[in-house]
Amino acid sequence: MIADPIRLAVVGLGAMGTRMLTAARQHPGYTVVAGVDVAPRALDVPVFSSLDDVLSDVDAVYVSTPPASHAELVLKAFAAGKAVFCEKPLAVDLAEARALAEAAAGRPNAVNFALSDMAATLEIERRLPSIGELRGVEVRLQFPRWPRAFQADATWLSRAEQGGFVREVLSHFVYLTDRLLGPLTVESVSADFPEPGAAEVAARGVLRGGDVPVHVSAFSGLAGPEVYEWTVWGTERSLRLDQWALLSTSDGGPWERVELEQTGSDYSRLTSFARAVRGEHPRDLADFAAGQRVVEVVEAFLR
Repeated sequence: MIADPIRLAVVGLGAMGTRMLTAARQHPGYTVVAGVDVAPRALDVPVFSSLDDVLSDVDAVYVSTPPASHAELVLKAFAAGKAVFCEKPLAVDLAEARALAEAAAGRPNAVNFALSDMAATLEIERRLPSIGELRGVEVRLQFPRWPRAFQADATWLSRAEQGGFVREVLSHFVYLTDRLLGPLTVESVSADFPEPGAAEVAARGVLRGGDVPVHVSAFSGLAGPEVYEWTVWGTERSLRLDQWALLSTSDGGPWERVELEQTGSDYSRLTSFARAVRGEHPRDLADFAAGQRVVEVVEAFLR
């Protein structure tokens, strides 16, 4: 049993890695032993260029490098007996995603899906049985600029090899739909690419969760606001999640806001991951099995 605090290394110190490092340094359940990045960084913790340099000194690893590098780092950490918290998407290669999910079996593991413990997610889950027969789910995404401003330095996000909004953003809503409806099957999906090697500028498709159709429409590089919208349509009532955290409901009339005490954050998911490290199985923490199912759906858009 690992005693508090959990010794953590953060691998990949871009926007998400530094954000999680900051959250972990503020968390009483963790001691951030080191950061790992191929580029020199000036931080309040030691920064090394290789995971090999820190593995013997940590209990857990948070991996926030570009997704094509996840498999090598995660498998190395598992082989050393470490718990792993990985950024999404779990991988961009289907075989690697399956190998990671298989390697994670019986080990503390998690994937950082932001919607896993949001108050709106939990409220949708609570209300879903009372909305009548489910007619469908719609996911609508719009990005005037891609990559988004806070990720402008992550140039890999603009390339088809491992970037794009389907992997980076749609994956969150695929996770949410999989969680609520069960494993998704792909009926018809596609994406548009402006030039060879560039990330997609449009994606559309129909998935199914059981008998429930799931319609996806997503665009980047357009004149309009940034939109993150997920709607489940029921015969008695419908629910809409907007801008990640805002929940509304309709019984056939105008949308009415559901007032929620906002929960869900990097800090709270670190709390759940700490429980996983100690052998618990927090319900509102996505695991590698869920991460693999998301990869199977997301990569279908891009093949």
